[in-house]
Amino acid sequence: MSSKDWLSQGTLVLASNNKGKIAEFEKLFAELALPVDVIPQGQLNIEDAIEDGLSFVENAIIKARHASRISGKPAIADDSGICVPLLGGAPGIYSARYAGEHGDDAANNAKLLENLKPLRKANQVIEGMFVCVLALVEHADDPLPQIFQGIWQGEVLEQARGENGFGYDPLFWLPELGISSAEMSKEDKNKISHRGQAMQLFKASLK
Repeated sequence: MSSKDWLSQGTLVLASNNKGKIAEFEKLFAELALPVDVIPQGQLNIEDAIEDGLSFVENAIIKARHASRISGKPAIADDSGICVPLLGGAPGIYSARYAGEHGDDAANNAKLLENLKPLRKANQVIEGMFVCVLALVEHADDPLPQIFQGIWQGEVLEQARGENGFGYDPLFWLPELGISSAEMSKEDKNKISHRGQAMQLFKASLK
């Protein structure tokens, strides 16, 4: 099977039920103008997979296989989050459920700030990075998933800034731009974000 056989299938399932993530992907996929329909798994009544991997790569593959197995179609999944070296890489793969409940952005942001508070020193920058891993499977038992990875370096703010985006965007500071990720337009964010980087690699694989 060639790496592009899935293009002949007519449909690619996006293995996500996260509204913020789906909105970003819809914009990114629209720019790619793929000759297939990209359908979020929720439209096929596919619930979230159990993410019991220990890395972004493992969880992305788990989600892609899950969506592909239920739909019978090729699937692409994203596993992403924020990693803070000062916290040993946390929240990492647990970013979406850091505070306990999956997808509670406000609680997750509050917990990250709380955990960093005793570690902050005057005028010290706390580095953070957004990570995105995309996994594409031709079918549920695909022995060779395609992997595309993006890493977005930045800093973690002491308090939220901006109204755009989702997840940890309000706490993610980009010193070279002087704004937070949540102060960027979707278009500008997609050009440089971890998800945008992974999608560019995905796009390059189609040529």
